[in-house]
Amino acid sequence: MNLNHVFVCGHPALDFAATLRARRSTRFEMFVTPERLNAWYLESGLVDTITPGDEDDVREATAVREAIYRLVTGRRLGEDFDPKALEAVNAAARKTPATPQLTPTGRLTEATPAQALATVARQAVELLSGPDVPLMKECGNPECTRVYIDHSRGMRRQWCGMESCGNKIKAAAYRARKKTAPAVTAR
Repeated sequence: MNLNHVFVCGHPALDFAATLRARRSTRFEMFVTPERLNAWYLESGLVDTITPGDEDDVREATAVREAIYRLVTGRRLGEDFDPKALEAVNAAARKTPATPQLTPTGRLTEATPAQALATVARQAVELLSGPDVPLMKECGNPECTRVYIDHSRGMRRQWCGMESCGNKIKAAAYRARKKTAPAVTAR
């Protein structure tokens, strides 16, 4: 499985929730070390620099990530919020977030892992209470469990991303059609 972090969901909180991949089958954890967690915070553009983290940061981040995923799934399915997940996200959102600073060369956001997590939790609060809730969809790839924001025309988007899932599904469908199509003989 690819160890690169992927940002195809259209919202940082959804990309964060997608760091446990293939939830219904192979379950692939992206946050295996504090360094991988911090790499996500940096690659997401949430922060510019981050202090080294530890295993407690990973445990807290994965707990908040799972709470975000439960809330997103519940909201997407029109269900009430899970009270424990709601409390976990709100508790994280109440903590001090990463704060951008203006420097002579532009904007700089330095953070600790706890501040970065508080920022993600606040973004989840904004998402789940905002106008994009009806646009949340789960990827059409049965192996994928990413939820994304569908801003496509007519809301016709089917996959989290063409590179990650769409091309695989389309190629498999093409191969299946070629296999079952009757052979055309040349005359």
